[in-house]
Amino acid sequence: MRKRVYIAGAYSANDAISVLNNMRTGMRMGTRVLVAGFAPFVPWLDYHFTLMQRNGEKVSLQDYYDYSMAWLEASDVVFALPSCRHSKGAKAEIKRAMELGIPIVYSFKELIEWGGG
Repeated sequence: MRKRVYIAGAYSANDAISVLNNMRTGMRMGTRVLVAGFAPFVPWLDYHFTLMQRNGEKVSLQDYYDYSMAWLEASDVVFALPSCRHSKGAKAEIKRAMELGIPIVYSFKELIEWGGG
């Protein structure tokens, strides 16, 4: 069974280009993690939920936070990207992982070593 990897890092930013760069970084790492044989949770893919809302459906920012945290709590490991140090949300995710005793890795190499690869 594939080990579940929650990828944490900055999403929001002060301008649209920086948000898109954060999304690209997170999605790219998610792809690398999947190709390496893990089952990644990639929060930057959440934008699909907003695009798919219809007929008065509403997903709030809190819904996104709660949904992501539920996946974090079911993860085997958290992969903290360098952008975590600039992200209030990612810092909260790391804090929660520490409370639950979920291991945290800070590089792709460390993830591979943690996963036994």
